[in-house]
Amino acid sequence: MTSSMEVEITASSDRATKALGQKIGAGIVSRISMGVSGELGAGKTTFIKGLAKGLEVPDHYYITSPTYTVINEYPGRIPLIHMDLYRLSDSEELEYLGFDDLIGSCAVIAVEWPEIIDETIFALDLKISIVTDSDFNRKISIIGTGLKGKKLLNNII
Repeated sequence: MTSSMEVEITASSDRATKALGQKIGAGIVSRISMGVSGELGAGKTTFIKGLAKGLEVPDHYYITSPTYTVINEYPGRIPLIHMDLYRLSDSEELEYLGFDDLIGSCAVIAVEWPEIIDETIFALDLKISIVTDSDFNRKISIIGTGLKGKKLLNNII
């Protein structure tokens, strides 16, 4: 068995990006971690809004990017911890945010701008990359690593 599995999907609208996030969220059955990469405005938070829907976060919670707060937490079928590390300069800052406590929780952890994370300390089960093409379509690459990530992709794709 290979160490990772990759799927590429084209989403032609915000609605399609949210639907993909929702499909992934609905397929999650236990704690999982994911990194969501892409340039500013690529659709990372749009994807996570769909993820929250699939995790059954109540509709009265407004899902926003935690650019300034760094961490937003939402209740759901499985709680969602949404992190945005764009404003952090290095991984040492994560310690001051209580990152170690968060990674031990029984939640789905979705991290925007995950490049700052040392994956020897915190491994990502899914690596999602969103790139916008010249026609404003989103090319979404999802890599499932380890057993949890590959199993989730097998079950939903």
